[in-house]
Amino acid sequence: MKINYNQFLISDDKSLLQLDTICGFLARSYWAERRSRETIAKSIENSLCYGIYDGGKQIGFARVVTDYATMYWLCDVYVDETYRGTGIGKKLIESITSSDELSNLSGILGTKDAHGLYEQYGFVRIPDRFMRKFPS
Repeated sequence: MKINYNQFLISDDKSLLQLDTICGFLARSYWAERRSRETIAKSIENSLCYGIYDGGKQIGFARVVTDYATMYWLCDVYVDETYRGTGIGKKLIESITSSDELSNLSGILGTKDAHGLYEQYGFVRIPDRFMRKFPS
């Protein structure tokens, strides 16, 4: 998938991903600040990934874990701070949720502060429903 939006490119081509940049994004996040480079690389290898690019520079990232039949988990969504407010994050979520691979599947995600964004694309809050197990 390649989608042009203003001067930006959204792509699921893993060969375009810039691991150092993604590690920097996740180090600044509240959910993945302690992930090792090796763990991030392995997660990318085993997931459907999307990058956002301004010219050759990666400015955003999202990762999807899926069985391609029933459900997907949208995670690690990050847009570089200097590009927030340009609409590119919304375009990324729209592109993912409407893609041929995922549009007919149930989607889940976790967020502490972006509920309003995801609700625009059909996600609903379900309190007291999910459980989580942390790694040992």
